[in-house]
Amino acid sequence: MAKPVKITETVLRDAHQSLIATRMTTEDMLPIVSKLDDIGYHSLEAWGGATFDACLRFLNEDPWERLRKIKDRAKKTPLQMLFRGQNILGYRHYADDVVEYFVQKSIANGIDILRIFDALNDVRNLECAINACKKEKGHVQATVCYTISPVHTIETLTTMAKQLEEMGADSICIKDMAGLLLPYTAYDLVKAMKETVKIPIQLHTHYTSGEASMVYLKAIEAGVDVIDCAMSPMAMGTSQPPTEPIVAALQGTPYDTGYDLDKLVEICDYFKPLREKYLASGLMNPKVMGVDVNTLKYQVPGGMLSNLVSQLKQQGREDAYEEVLKEVPRVRKDMGYPPLVTPSSQIVGTQAVLNVLMGERYKMVSKETKGIVKGEYGKCPVEIAPDIVKKIIGDEERITCRPADLIDNELDKLTKECAEWIEQPEDVLSYALFGQVAVKFFEYRRAQKYKIDADLVDMENKTYPV
Repeated sequence: MAKPVKITETVLRDAHQSLIATRMTTEDMLPIVSKLDDIGYHSLEAWGGATFDACLRFLNEDPWERLRKIKDRAKKTPLQMLFRGQNILGYRHYADDVVEYFVQKSIANGIDILRIFDALNDVRNLECAINACKKEKGHVQATVCYTISPVHTIETLTTMAKQLEEMGADSICIKDMAGLLLPYTAYDLVKAMKETVKIPIQLHTHYTSGEASMVYLKAIEAGVDVIDCAMSPMAMGTSQPPTEPIVAALQGTPYDTGYDLDKLVEICDYFKPLREKYLASGLMNPKVMGVDVNTLKYQVPGGMLSNLVSQLKQQGREDAYEEVLKEVPRVRKDMGYPPLVTPSSQIVGTQAVLNVLMGERYKMVSKETKGIVKGEYGKCPVEIAPDIVKKIIGDEERITCRPADLIDNELDKLTKECAEWIEQPEDVLSYALFGQVAVKFFEYRRAQKYKIDADLVDMENKTYPV
């Protein structure tokens, strides 16, 4: 039966991650949060993904402080984050005690909904985060990463959704990170999931291939409960479909969101000059705003495309771009058809570049490619062929258990390592994920603090206030 559709607004996270490499500052966000809070959204996606890394590495901001400030202004709307399962927000698997503590602190600082995914769709890598979120009374949105391959069928993806429901998920997200979903496939997939699980289904996609708004309309007709959209100045291209047109399209229908279009236009007007600012700074490349149907051909997410261009530019081999694009699906097949999402997208892309530049496949192999083949990231959707295994890791023993089972608890050790920098309990988690990048931020924070509180410094004895 048709019912109103809800929207998760991504302008505070995925929209600017996709368009301006996650460089939107907290200062640019805060003035509009209360108006976003007033719309009645299902949730505001405001944290996680690459925002944590970008805050520390590029913006000299504390990601935890950003979360607290946004929460302080979003009084009514749940805040949502993207969480990479056992990878948390980093690029390797962490021990269970670090995952549990990160979930605890995320919820304590203001996160209500954790969208938890694994790059290989290996549900074993979601167990710890799901259980930790349940323990902290958070909403578990468990994720099925959508991709296309001989083994990723509507049946296998729906079976995974059922498995996640049985593991305790409160809702399911179909995460189409590369914009590969087509409208009628979306209809069939959502319909199959709605018939299989009792919990709500949310759909996330990107506009990269030009299909996204049509995908949403067909998914809505199939009964999807929530869709992800972004305010139009930060929408389309490699971002999400625009919020306002979707709201307008559904007005007066049984799917009507009930959101006030005039209020949305006010918010849109706030982001327009910000878009111009980021365009002028060069952070937003007009190229990412277009439609690229090659996305469907090569199944490469927009962010991965720009990464490939960057790698080839550094080597002075931009002429090899087309060849690399053709190599990506071949490497992906060799690796057991992993969905192309962080970190597997970077691993497959980098290996494709190496294969082309070396003039011989797997003559040079990255540490991460070895990790995928060895099983350090989990189980690939398809068993990797013995000749590929032999070529990449020789006779090394492969991991068949959940990779985190081999990682000893590391929270105490990490706490000791960064003890001199800790000003809040969450700092150990920043350090755990980003090591020296976090230390560099801690140094900056301390320098800023002393500059501001210069009058409290005892210059004679060279002591600083604690």
